[in-house]
Amino acid sequence: MYCQVCGAQNSDELDYCFRCDQKLMVLSGVPSPPAEGDSFEEAPEEGFSLDEHLLERISILEEAVKRTADTVRQLLTTLHKQERSILINQSGLATLREILEDRRLIAREEWSELWQSKVDYQMLALEKRERFVGLRDRISALHKGNRRTLFNKLLEDAEYALYGFDIEGALQALEAAHRLDRDNYELNYFLGETYFNEGQAGVALSYFRRVLETKPDHYEGLVYSGVIHHEQGESERAIEQLQRAVALFPDAFLPHFSLGAVYAGQGNLSRAVVLLEKAVEIDPVPQALFLLGSSLYEMGKVTGAIGYLQQVVRHDPAYEEAYHLLGLAYLDRHWNRKALDAFRQAQRLNPTKMRYQDLVRYLSGQSDRPLPEISAEAQTWIREAEEELIEGRSGRAVSLYRRAIDKDPDNPTLLMSYALICLQLDRAQETEKVARRILDLEPGEMLKATACATLIEALRSEGRYKEGNRIGQRLLDEGTSNFSRTIAYYEMAYNMAEMEEDLDKALEFAQRSLELAPEELRQFPLAALGWVHYKRKEFDQAIDFLDRSSRLESSVTTLTHLGMALLASGSEERARKVLAEARSLEGAETSVEQRMMECLKTSTRLLDRVQQGRAKK
Repeated sequence: MYCQVCGAQNSDELDYCFRCDQKLMVLSGVPSPPAEGDSFEEAPEEGFSLDEHLLERISILEEAVKRTADTVRQLLTTLHKQERSILINQSGLATLREILEDRRLIAREEWSELWQSKVDYQMLALEKRERFVGLRDRISALHKGNRRTLFNKLLEDAEYALYGFDIEGALQALEAAHRLDRDNYELNYFLGETYFNEGQAGVALSYFRRVLETKPDHYEGLVYSGVIHHEQGESERAIEQLQRAVALFPDAFLPHFSLGAVYAGQGNLSRAVVLLEKAVEIDPVPQALFLLGSSLYEMGKVTGAIGYLQQVVRHDPAYEEAYHLLGLAYLDRHWNRKALDAFRQAQRLNPTKMRYQDLVRYLSGQSDRPLPEISAEAQTWIREAEEELIEGRSGRAVSLYRRAIDKDPDNPTLLMSYALICLQLDRAQETEKVARRILDLEPGEMLKATACATLIEALRSEGRYKEGNRIGQRLLDEGTSNFSRTIAYYEMAYNMAEMEEDLDKALEFAQRSLELAPEELRQFPLAALGWVHYKRKEFDQAIDFLDRSSRLESSVTTLTHLGMALLASGSEERARKVLAEARSLEGAETSVEQRMMECLKTSTRLLDRVQQGRAKK
């Protein structure tokens, strides 16, 4: 019996085809061929019923749909069982956590942080696994040499390691495979991309060089190498490689954006604008739109700059720098109300931070009781962490600080330095956890005041003003020195101004903070007084105090507030100068190179760009 679907021969006893699992049906017999010499007589044509044929077909389809429905029903049953199992496991983990917390064996924040870090690490491993699986066959096919079996075994080990969320093990296996085939450009590319995303640009560049030696027109190799060369100060080499990438891939986003960013960094704005316009035409990425708007603004093309900056804030409403520059552009067009609204939005997105980074060093020379010394082994890790911060590798720096804390876990000086680093990196939850840990250690009053201030700043960044003021009141009640009271009054005054609640009380707190402040801290209560007066719409007083604060120490926040007060009072020309100065300070903190690296390290966009590049080859 032959299956009418796939044509396979089946036994007469079977009801379903052994190959395609469709129901077997007998439609008609097959006549045997006539014997030799017999005359062929045409058989009378039997009646053929189209309705019967369609009914048979419908019966087959009904049977297939029925079996499919049964399979889907079984899958849904299994899925519901898995859902119940996950819920049961989650309840068990929650119970375990509560027991450990009640017995004070772990802290809730510690559990959540570790859980999140594990999830992030596994998601990263999953992303790398998907990338590697897509490249593995190409890597294997490119192998040249007589050790293919060992090479493929190492690729297999790397894949298994990624399935086990072991990125380090996968890299070790791939490094070993690389030693067997140093000219395998796909393997070199994967290793280079991985090290680049880990922040090890120098190591990544060595792999990208190997890629370009083997395949000079490799899309990712040209772009990555150009960006890294520019970051290392080798602008001519960077421009050469990025120009080649633009010529080879005229419809790709990254080459145009990267080369435009290089030209913008060199001040060659006319060339930068041409390339950036092409880049945003391909893909309107906020970083590229902002860089294009900024370049046009520097060239004096205010109308064009406004258009692109407005696109930035539509794509990314939290892009604080775009609001600031948009405010300056509005000022140049004498649109004062729009300008003030833009600056207010920028200020909301970037609440002020009292600069405590150097305060621990200041305290060590002011306190009658010296700060606890950090162990030599922990200091080694701290030095390495500071070097990583200088290089812009904040994730690596945080990891090194944690290693230092493992060596000296209850040292409040070390914990305070780590909390300040977390505050600087906008890691509010981690800052809060470390600051509370310092307070639990009951350090000296100077460190306690600094920890309270750091905690209040972290809470403020999350909009938790009232909770921050409770910490300030606690510091005020427990503190005995002018230093502690200065910090407490300053922080509470600023929070009340931000909430715009009881501005009379906020003004009183700011005045008390100024009366008690040591000379080294006077700029902070002066700035707070100015901001409270601004909120009270007392612009002349606001300008006076903010100007005095900025003369003691210029900061982006203080200058921005001063500019806003000047603008609100009608001093448009002076406001423009002050706000431009604030932008110059802010620009020093965020360079063109950082924007370029930020855009390039956005993995989802990078994968899109990679796929587009490959499609053009």
